[in-house]
Amino acid sequence: MSYDPVPGVDTHYDHHTQTYAPSRRQKIRSFTVICLVINRTIGHGIFVTPSRIIQGTGSVGISLIFWVLGGVFAFCGMQVWLEFGLSIPRHPVEGITQNVPRSGGEKNYLEHVLRNPKFLATCMYGIVFIILGNLSGNAIAFGSYIMAAAGYEDPDRGAVLGLAVAALSAAVVLHVCSRRGGIMINNIFAVYKILIFLIIIVLGFTIRGGRDLGGGNIHTTNFDTKVSFGSYAKDVSSYSNSFLYVLYAYSGFEQPFYVLSEVDRPKKNFPKAMYGAMALTFVLFILVNFSYLSVVQFEDILSNPSTDIATLFFERVFGTETAGRVMAGAIALSILGNIVVMTFTASRVKQEIAKEGILPWSLVFATGRTTPDAWLRQKWQKRRAAKKNRPEPLEQAPMAGLALHYVSSLFLLAVTAMLEPTVSYFVLVSLYSYVMVVLMGFLTSTGLLYMKLGKSLGLHNREWVKGINTPFGPFPAIFYSLVCGFLLITAFLRPSPTSPFARTDIRWFIVPAIGLSTPLWGVLWWLGLHAVMKQRGLKLVVTRFPYCEKDDEGAEWVMKHEIVDHSWRAEHEGGGMGGGGLIREGEFGEGGDGGSGSGDMWQRGKNSYEMRATEGAFVRGNEGYFRDT
Repeated sequence: MSYDPVPGVDTHYDHHTQTYAPSRRQKIRSFTVICLVINRTIGHGIFVTPSRIIQGTGSVGISLIFWVLGGVFAFCGMQVWLEFGLSIPRHPVEGITQNVPRSGGEKNYLEHVLRNPKFLATCMYGIVFIILGNLSGNAIAFGSYIMAAAGYEDPDRGAVLGLAVAALSAAVVLHVCSRRGGIMINNIFAVYKILIFLIIIVLGFTIRGGRDLGGGNIHTTNFDTKVSFGSYAKDVSSYSNSFLYVLYAYSGFEQPFYVLSEVDRPKKNFPKAMYGAMALTFVLFILVNFSYLSVVQFEDILSNPSTDIATLFFERVFGTETAGRVMAGAIALSILGNIVVMTFTASRVKQEIAKEGILPWSLVFATGRTTPDAWLRQKWQKRRAAKKNRPEPLEQAPMAGLALHYVSSLFLLAVTAMLEPTVSYFVLVSLYSYVMVVLMGFLTSTGLLYMKLGKSLGLHNREWVKGINTPFGPFPAIFYSLVCGFLLITAFLRPSPTSPFARTDIRWFIVPAIGLSTPLWGVLWWLGLHAVMKQRGLKLVVTRFPYCEKDDEGAEWVMKHEIVDHSWRAEHEGGGMGGGGLIREGEFGEGGDGGSGSGDMWQRGKNSYEMRATEGAFVRGNEGYFRDT
């Protein structure tokens, strides 16, 4: 018997791979959770969409009501994600099942709801997320705002696309080089955005108090009820599209759920951080809208349909167009923060999708690699992990997952490259909003209702065990599902000719039609996967073995690392490397949610853990992880 040592934390052999959760010191704390939400939620939407919503509803009062309802909607969505995220997956530990949070977000939730046919839920969500789960539209907006800040009112399409590619490339390189550095930059962007909001709020209240900062004595009548509710739109489509813009601005609470297994003490700390993040976002959005309307008159917004309200705000406050150009640069930087956070979280979702075995070279995309930053710091500091009884792994990044994210982002830019930047932006952002926010939101919230109420209604016999006590019972899921369902349908209504959402460059039904077809992409992929199985005469068996321990305070179970096994087996053979059970130190384990089992087992030896399988074994001893060859 010989042992092939695995350097650091990168284990990737044949049809096995092993991934590690960050150490306690490397884990995401509550402040970073809040920053993930803030950095994703505050992009350019809140700087641009208020004017579009006012133009769409034709009313200041209704637009403000929409912002309040949007906050309620986002809070309900966060409640749905919290209940799912802290309740599944569940594994047997000490004779009872325990929920151990896992990264992946909606992927995990939809897989839990639709367990059979196997791989169908993974394909229906995974293929869509791989293609659309990026911010290519925001990258185009970044390029446009950079050009506007430089004084180009009608920028060249090639220049905008070049800047978009540069932004996407910079974000990927950042996260490839350093996980820690990427998190730090994310937090800096979040603080920067909060400061911008505070500046806008202070300026708005200062102007409302009668101060002249260069733009003259400004007095608006927007909060006079005769003005704020004096007019309104007459068609349902305008209201539906306006509210969809509100939801896009509020979207972002999902981001921490995509990296949940990297969060420190998720059951204790995570809910508090999420409630704090959502409350902060809601307060800032309402106050910023109040400040905008304290400076920019309703009629001024209607007469400048192509100018965002933040630019109008600064031009009116300081009485110069230079202020508008400075704000364009500030918005561009805010958008770059959006791209940074989405690159960090979405690449990890794509890594989780790859772990399910539905992609070519799945294990390549599923494997994390040591970042150059971590490797260099180890060399420079000369810290030897082998001195510890249980060596702390170096930080990892999903290198191949980041590459996949980058390629899919460039793919969307290429597909829309022949369109004008404004049209390309509209298509990509509208498609993302319709599919990733509304459609996936509808499926996820309806899925939670199915799990919670389905047994009592005779729809299934599975017991739903909550991992967290959320207030308001099923109401958040009901509200979220109904609103999403309404928006899915009303998106097909034709806007009136006078609506700001009426376009001549693209038909109104194109985006929702494409969006509603996206689950079929996954169905086709699933059929193709089964065609490959039939052609080979083999079945794909995927097993995931989480190794979990109590956290440092012994309060909750957290995942330390995971072995992923992808095997092609004859129909009469058993499952993967084992029963898929959850193994902890000092306990034998078989069974669980993973594979079907085939006589393999975990064994506990002196100061070591061994997992013997048909084709080799992984052994954890004092010197790290090895493969038994």
